[in-house]
Amino acid sequence: MEIEESRETKEARETRGVVEAFVAAINSDRAEKVGGPLAGNTVFIDSLGKRIEGKQAIVTAWRAYFQLFPDYRIEVDALFTDGREAMLHGRASGTLHRGGRAVEGGRWEIPAAWRASTDSRRVTLWQVYADNKPVYALLGQ
Repeated sequence: MEIEESRETKEARETRGVVEAFVAAINSDRAEKVGGPLAGNTVFIDSLGKRIEGKQAIVTAWRAYFQLFPDYRIEVDALFTDGREAMLHGRASGTLHRGGRAVEGGRWEIPAAWRASTDSRRVTLWQVYADNKPVYALLGQ
């Protein structure tokens, strides 16, 4: 059987690179790195539909999130691109921390999907699709 080479367009390759850089920045656990691949007017939409607009506001939100879940990770099983759009699916995980310490039983992992839009060099939209009930249950303890 012959395997056909990918016919990904230049736009799709650029989008893939930008999105992969953003995922790597998230997995660095450093909010400042998360800001690197973001456009100034980026929009972040969480799994409940809450919007955060602007690079600085998004970096501030990630800083707070990393205080709660300093080991937060995204594991991507597949990334599909279509021009400047991308869809990803995989898992998100982390451990709830309070006062700089891991909470006993605070580890979680959930299936997740993400939607991204890019310009040629930066993420302009990042939207999360996940059932965060396990995370919210931990936060309510």
